[in-house]
Amino acid sequence: MKLDKVVFALNGRRYEVAGGEVDPSTTLLEFIRTRTPFTGTKLGCGEGGCGACVVLIAKYNPTKDEVTEFSASSCLTLLYNINFYSIITTEGLGNTQDGLHAIQKRMSGFHASQCGFCTPGMCMSIFTSLANADKSKKPEPPNGFSKLTVSEAERAFSGNLCRCTGYRPIVDACKSFASDVDLEDLGLNIFWKKSDKHADVSKLPTYTLGGGVCTFPDFLKSEIKSSLDQLNDSFTFSGEGWYHPKSIEQYYDLLNSGIFSDCCVKVVVGNTGSGVYKDQDLYNKYIDIGGIPELSAILRKDNGIEIGAATPISMAIKILEQGNESISAPKGSLVYRKLAEHMSKVATPFVRNTASLGGNIILAQKYPFASDIATILLGAASTVRLQVASQTLEVTLEEFLEQPPLDPSTLLLSIFIPHWTPDSQTETSVVFETYRAAPRPLGNAVSYINSAFLGLVSLNESSGDPVLSNLHLAFGAYGTEHAVRAKKVEEHLTGKLVTPSVVLEAVHLLRETIVPMEGTSHPEYRVSVAVGFLFSFLSSFSEGIKGPGKTLNFSSASSVDTDDLCNLPLSSRRETVSGDEYKPVGEPIKKYGVELQASGEAVYVDDIPAPNNCLYGEFIYSTKPLAHVKSIKFKPSLASEKILTVISAKDIPSGGQNIGSSYLFGDEILFGDPIAEYAGQALGVVVAETQRYANLARKQVIIEYDTKDLKPPILTVEQAVQNNSYFSVPPERYPKQVGDFSKGMAEADHKILSTEVKLASQYYFYMETQTALAIPDEDNTMVVYSSSQYPELAQSVIAKCLGIPFNNVRAITRRVGGGFGGKATKSFNVATAAALCAYKLRRPVRMYLNRSTDMVMVGGRHPVKAYYSVGFKSDGKVTALHLEVLINAGISPDASPIIPDTIISGLKKYNWGALSFDIKVCKTNNPSKSVMRAPGDTQGSFIAEAIIEHVASVLSLDANTIRQKNFHTYDSLVLFYPESAGEASAYTLHFIFDRLLSTSSYLHRAKSVKQFNSCNKWRKQGISCVPLIFKVEPRPAPGRVSVLNDGSIVVEVGGIEIGQGLWTKVQQTTAFALGQLWPDGCECLLDRVRVLQADTLNLIQGGVTAGSTTSESSCAAILQACNMLIHRLKPVMDKLKQQAGAVSWDSLISQASTDNVNLSSSSYWVPGQESNRYLNYGACISEVEIDVLTGAITILRGDIIYDCGKSMNPAVDLGQIEGSFVQGIGFFIYEEHETNADGLVVSDSTWDYKIPSVDTIPKHFNVEVLNTGYHKDRVLSSKASGEPAVVLASSVHCAVREAIRAAREEFGSSPLVFQLDVPAPMTVVKELCGLDIVEKHLENQSAHQFAAGA
Repeated sequence: MKLDKVVFALNGRRYEVAGGEVDPSTTLLEFIRTRTPFTGTKLGCGEGGCGACVVLIAKYNPTKDEVTEFSASSCLTLLYNINFYSIITTEGLGNTQDGLHAIQKRMSGFHASQCGFCTPGMCMSIFTSLANADKSKKPEPPNGFSKLTVSEAERAFSGNLCRCTGYRPIVDACKSFASDVDLEDLGLNIFWKKSDKHADVSKLPTYTLGGGVCTFPDFLKSEIKSSLDQLNDSFTFSGEGWYHPKSIEQYYDLLNSGIFSDCCVKVVVGNTGSGVYKDQDLYNKYIDIGGIPELSAILRKDNGIEIGAATPISMAIKILEQGNESISAPKGSLVYRKLAEHMSKVATPFVRNTASLGGNIILAQKYPFASDIATILLGAASTVRLQVASQTLEVTLEEFLEQPPLDPSTLLLSIFIPHWTPDSQTETSVVFETYRAAPRPLGNAVSYINSAFLGLVSLNESSGDPVLSNLHLAFGAYGTEHAVRAKKVEEHLTGKLVTPSVVLEAVHLLRETIVPMEGTSHPEYRVSVAVGFLFSFLSSFSEGIKGPGKTLNFSSASSVDTDDLCNLPLSSRRETVSGDEYKPVGEPIKKYGVELQASGEAVYVDDIPAPNNCLYGEFIYSTKPLAHVKSIKFKPSLASEKILTVISAKDIPSGGQNIGSSYLFGDEILFGDPIAEYAGQALGVVVAETQRYANLARKQVIIEYDTKDLKPPILTVEQAVQNNSYFSVPPERYPKQVGDFSKGMAEADHKILSTEVKLASQYYFYMETQTALAIPDEDNTMVVYSSSQYPELAQSVIAKCLGIPFNNVRAITRRVGGGFGGKATKSFNVATAAALCAYKLRRPVRMYLNRSTDMVMVGGRHPVKAYYSVGFKSDGKVTALHLEVLINAGISPDASPIIPDTIISGLKKYNWGALSFDIKVCKTNNPSKSVMRAPGDTQGSFIAEAIIEHVASVLSLDANTIRQKNFHTYDSLVLFYPESAGEASAYTLHFIFDRLLSTSSYLHRAKSVKQFNSCNKWRKQGISCVPLIFKVEPRPAPGRVSVLNDGSIVVEVGGIEIGQGLWTKVQQTTAFALGQLWPDGCECLLDRVRVLQADTLNLIQGGVTAGSTTSESSCAAILQACNMLIHRLKPVMDKLKQQAGAVSWDSLISQASTDNVNLSSSSYWVPGQESNRYLNYGACISEVEIDVLTGAITILRGDIIYDCGKSMNPAVDLGQIEGSFVQGIGFFIYEEHETNADGLVVSDSTWDYKIPSVDTIPKHFNVEVLNTGYHKDRVLSSKASGEPAVVLASSVHCAVREAIRAAREEFGSSPLVFQLDVPAPMTVVKELCGLDIVEKHLENQSAHQFAAGA
């Protein structure tokens, strides 16, 4: 029968979509955001990799009268897939009008939201975890708590990404619900103060067991019950293109009907595969096989479990766990348990809930997909059942994977996993172990290599030693078409005693088997780790091998098990001091508008309702670095039919300019015309009726290039040097050298000459990509809503492009979903392109960049290559340093000419004696690099640490000793920072460093690290302490304060709220400043302050929000404006006091209004000579552990002390410090920004680019915000907090270097002085520890064994 409509509930409301009303490729997310009033659910990546789009989906089983809830990625879930489902978004939990949910309140109260873009998805992941935990059979929790445990709480949002907070406060908010939590262990919050004697659950927002939200409305249950006959009827299709067969027979009838002969058809269950292998075109026909009962059947047999292919992975995990528990062996079924544990590290919870087990295996069969599941099921000797037309086949998984890629005529029906049990009669044990090496331990990352090893172990009759048989050794993801079994290795090991020589031969045979395909990244690494996995497994069976595996007792039939480091619990300590001198400034109040962020009510640019006739654009960009663009065409396709027009340079109006961006040092063109100057340069904008159509249409482009008469592109700094291709740096911007380098070198006892250090780029990865909405208005004007840190300059660039006066362009920014510098100049191109399209078409145009497009086009942090020559005394005191620095700036200057000064500023944190340098800003055919959180300082500070550690290595001294030996005295500080050193009393670094060493027990821990390393061959630890000196330069800022007749207050500032708490500090400052009319202040004013969005025609000279100083500059401007108001109000106040005594704020304003007092004042604050520069200080100790066999890094602990002056808001500043530190960890360790030979970015998705996640942050994280008291030249004595802590993350890199050095010392085959570039991911760590250490170890062991036998 025909299904003529899709019915579902969204936040308790009934929605009905008529068949054919929407395109069958429409996702749930697109429908929610474009067809409903709910915009809390966000688009972050479109591939299930970030969690911004997470919703709760509830299904109802009328037979059992049961509701099942699970989280899901709405960006991958197709709308027609949710018939008779109930959907809950964060708006369905609560809102500010009807009341917030406990989750939303606790996320707000634990300061767990900064930019807020990821917060709705976080809330939904946490809510789903709570709802499911509360349904379990666990014991009833105490009142106010859920059944969730602390360990489960730490994983409740393990797939959700956050770029702002560093995750710690989100963990605390989630743990506050856990039944076994110690509330006093939780971090800073608004519910109790640290001074309170007891943290009581009654002080937390009330939580109702079960979640307190109806997830499935009764009306939908009734509708389902009344539709049962129809639902069970013959196959259905929804309007145009959606088919839903209810049996295998119906599926084949569909295929054979001929209706798919000349169209694009896609067979789906959960559609999560499109997150990996993106749709390259529109599909006009879908076959949803999720409703075929046979594909979801679960058969528990005596010899194993058969799981239907359409079963979600999360359900397969539960089935395996149940199968494990139902087996009577002491530890249940080892195989089922290990499979379940490993599958829980695949993808993310919200992807596992909809991705089918069979779909994962089919991806592995059709593509070179790095599937963990295919590998571990192959290792478990699984078989699969297939339907080919009328024939049912059963084949081994190995045979299935080797078949030609499947087409729709073959259906995967089920997967059978055999039940392996120990045999007590023959004293045979089952051994099964799975392994994965991936950038993240808890999932949301594809493995570099994975493996699964199954075997039977019996004892040799004569020696009593274990012997292996019936082996299945599976390896996958190493750059292979599909997972394979190492059969030669299996045959070699069968029946033999596990000795070093036997294992060594097995390793040689394995290297013949594991051969990555050409083009695979890190091929040697993958092979080496495969060897390490096999070695780990086999070392358990021999006491003579001394490997990382546990030595096991096989006297009884038992199971093998291991534990891992990633299960360590997370803990933290936060120390802050609240000031009461400027109340409410100095208090850790919650962030302004944070509840709106948690409830999804906060409006970002893409949440603004689309105006009538709105169109959507997506950039067409070059894939070549330097070429003539001869033509731009589109291949014939369904997506190409959706193109309305293409806007390019020829559409720029007469009098307008081809300009897309601008800064102090020059402009950048909007479109490459007629020459594309770099890969990733915009060539035009394709315009369509929806954003999805525009995105897919862009993929149809065919660009014809010609390089005739053009020189080869310049892609590297070396090529720039050869071609003398540089940007000039204005003399006033070039840093000053210190002392006489030649003299300093002559005084040195030791010299290190011309040593290289390299730092790669980093992508911003704001959760909200670049976006703008341009709306033509009357009289040739344009309103542009832009997610920008610099609307003032966006206005001028747009006006120049359109050839109209600046006052014809209104640029508006309310809030930004993450910036980090990437929404400054880099936001202009999108805003200008949208405005040009709107101007040309006379219709509103919206652009919201696809994540891949954003990553390809936007650039990022400056890559730097440096060479240092350093002279030093035998005690480690440096006497001279010379640097040659090459900065890859890309195609335009952007802000690059400021980077030399910031690099040297970061480097100057040590007293180098004499310092000289030659810095070149290289012009290359790459996307222009721009400012990114602590630009230049991050690179310069790291170079300083690399030099210090090199000196320490040469002298065989502790690096910390060398650091302290080269700390500045106050006199040398003034010499190196003449304009910003300030007074001697403000130089707190020595105090901070000493305090940190003391409070963190550094000396004891350093000793423990040495002890650990001497006792552990295959795991090594490192610890490092890094100081921070960070130069800060406040900039001018405007402000306006207006008091309305009812006493409510409106505040406008030029600074943009990007998550850094600017509005919060402005709100506090306003309440403090206006409250000065009363002796004890007027705290009631705080809730009466509203901060308005930035509007370039309303408040001019807004400037750029950057450099960590915009909050304090905006507060300074507001202080000035408020003081003007106070001057006007004081006479009114005095008059009222004489008449009535006590005066309230309302009566004061009422009288002032009657007296015609001007209740609005504007100011433009300009820093004075004494306050235009100052230094920030801090220090950090990081402790890490590395796995020598895989290179995996675990950050065990981080301790930070940071001088915030008198913090305006300790909660905000603490969040900034933690968040920037974790972002720095990403730069120094995890984030690999990679390009191809043409300079085109290839790490362009969440699959390829890994920012820190909750499972990669420090296990124990302590932060102390130091309150150093009054300072007359600071704004209310405050200091910046947003950027400097990025620099402190270099301590993690330094600790990793120490751990690698310990490994190299252990194996003795590599020099202890080595180069460790940035980033230092696990692949690099492993390569530096040694790719052949297992073989060398086994050779040693074999030699010892042979000698002992002789």
